Amino acid sequence: MLAVLAVVLGDAMSFEEALSLASRDESFKATVYAMNTLLIGKGIYTQEEFEALFVEWVRKEQRRSGSRERSQDSMPCPA
Repeated sequence: MLAVLAVVLGDAMSFEEALSLASRDESFKATVYAMNTLLIGKGIYTQEEFEALFVEWVRKEQRRSGSRERSQDSMPCPA
């Protein structure tokens, strides 16, 4: 495997070490951070485009969860 060493804030850490230290949730967040940083840095999309899509996704999820909550509210309670 390719050895990757990152120096952040003066501390050196390999990718493998970072991966072993991060929880599953932290690994996911780090992946999203790295991918978005690369894509914005390479000009694939802008910060504004990212933010607009982020807001779009949250609104869709709110509508979806709102419709689920409304349908659950109208369902009779089990005896």
